[in-house]
Amino acid sequence: MGEHLYERIAERIAQQIEQGTYAPGDRLPGVRRLREQLGVSVATVVAACELLEQRGVLEARPRSGFFVREPARPLPSTAEPDTEAEGPSLVSGQERVLELVQAHNDPRVLSFGTAAPPAAFLPTSALDRCFARVRRRQRERVAAYDFPPGSPELRTQIARRMAHAGCALGPDDLVLTAGCQEALTLSLRAVAAPGDVVAIESPTFYGILQAIESQGMQALEIATDPEHGMVPAALERALGRWPIRACVMMPSLGNPLGHLAPEARKAELVGLLQAHGVPLIEDDVYGELAFHGPRPWAAKAYDTQGEVLYCSSFSKTLGAGLRVGWVAPGRYRERVAYLKYATSQAASSLPTLAVADYLEQGGYDRFLRRVRRQYERHMQWVRALVQRYFPAGTRVARPRGGYVLWVELPAGCDALELQRRALAAGISVAPGPVFSPTGRYPRHLRLSCAQPDAQAADAALARLGALAGEEAHGAVRA
Repeated sequence: MGEHLYERIAERIAQQIEQGTYAPGDRLPGVRRLREQLGVSVATVVAACELLEQRGVLEARPRSGFFVREPARPLPSTAEPDTEAEGPSLVSGQERVLELVQAHNDPRVLSFGTAAPPAAFLPTSALDRCFARVRRRQRERVAAYDFPPGSPELRTQIARRMAHAGCALGPDDLVLTAGCQEALTLSLRAVAAPGDVVAIESPTFYGILQAIESQGMQALEIATDPEHGMVPAALERALGRWPIRACVMMPSLGNPLGHLAPEARKAELVGLLQAHGVPLIEDDVYGELAFHGPRPWAAKAYDTQGEVLYCSSFSKTLGAGLRVGWVAPGRYRERVAYLKYATSQAASSLPTLAVADYLEQGGYDRFLRRVRRQYERHMQWVRALVQRYFPAGTRVARPRGGYVLWVELPAGCDALELQRRALAAGISVAPGPVFSPTGRYPRHLRLSCAQPDAQAADAALARLGALAGEEAHGAVRA
């Protein structure tokens, strides 16, 4: 089979780099300039540069173009954490998260700490049209309560999308919520009581910890592989030792690790929990953002007893401010619907109807294909910057989707101290201890890679790496 034109162009560019025409860190000429130099189309140039990016020769910086990548310094995947917990515990230390969310709204701070997509990554124009259309055509419904289970139009659209996650659900199987966080909290209230033990991944999303803390429950950390998620053998040991009442996990693109459990592991975990009569609360808020392959199946797809309460939202795809989420609670549907009513009475009518209208118009899958490529490119870019700027011994996870990156700093670094110093420099990061009920992961950070201002993000990561280097080198001198 003959070589494609873009592959020949990629070889020519690579040869120029090998000959020293472009040195590490140099920016290649713009796509149109390369088109003129090489006598090919823009599409061929872009394909060639993307091929070299895949090979690790180039890196794409958002809104800046293609740059010659620095010689690679190996960054091994984060080792499996030592998370065989001594026992259940109450959640502590979550007050630090308030600093993260406050910093996110401060225009003087560059936020790597909060996992929320900026407007540059959202279909804002299309959503604006949907909001205007709903206001114009459904004024009475916009002004009225949207009592549980919520808008039938949106529940119908969600049920159709759930089929891509392997779940055969109808609109009546769903309850709309104010984002995924409310879905998680309602699910916990439906299946457990204050004082009960809830098994969780370690590390896990701090919102899950806050939901557990808010209900006076105890969290039990279960060993979690950074590539494949919760370890079934560790969960089985815990089930035999502790009175676990519920389990909360993110098997598809978990936060903060970005792990993706194989389908066989999801089925095994669901079967293990069902054999012990323990409900599973599944957080699948990143499920639509896998970089490659078909959309991962949810653990809910393997539920044969109605014991998986599936929670998700549009916060990570269409905008965190929408606060449009849902839960598929299985046999707990009536209880969850009542708790939704007792807690907040109804869903917010305008955004619910606008999202339904957006989905009905079509184009959501096309948007997802585009934004997945954006997030993958930004992930690669931030990983490359961490490789360039952070001290030797830094290790990173290899997320399979989404836009958060888990970073392990070398010995001598203190994530909480680094958070404090970074915030003083106008940079927000999420320190590792907030992802554990007992403050584990003192040398870890979570970084949000969805950064629309490439120049500012580059400078901020350089500063953050320098601060981490000062801590690491200080420890060596001591």
